[in-house]
Amino acid sequence: MNARRVVTGHDKDGKSVVKWDTAIAGKPGRDRFEKVDLWATDSLPVRLTEDDPATWEFGTTLANGSVFRFCRYDPGVAQRWHRTDSLDYGIVLSGEIDMQLDEGEVHLKAGDVVVQRGTMHNWVNRGTEPCVIAFILIATEGGAATGW
Repeated sequence: MNARRVVTGHDKDGKSVVKWDTAIAGKPGRDRFEKVDLWATDSLPVRLTEDDPATWEFGTTLANGSVFRFCRYDPGVAQRWHRTDSLDYGIVLSGEIDMQLDEGEVHLKAGDVVVQRGTMHNWVNRGTEPCVIAFILIATEGGAATGW
């Protein structure tokens, strides 16, 4: 999975310009899962710097920061129950998926939005097509970075 990422910035005269226009390659994770890390910040509130987070190494979340990524869950994706120290906005872009919680589960389809508030959860694709979700993960106060 690849995604085109267009990032704006400023030139030496303060005019708005395209700073980066690149294809970002996906990275494999557990079996039948892939992610594309599109952007991240290492502070909140955000400091606008000249760094390109595509060169950073980080896990699922960043302490006192944010992460923006696409995730693709293929049918039969391996389980990964987890909790993050973050507020996560998830937008289902394509396909369908089930979000499992400690108590119950919910079926999601393209166009649905999840606000994940630091709860234990797992993603299950029981369908026949991949499911792609855009995630924006924002660190919680005092939260730790997760390295997986």
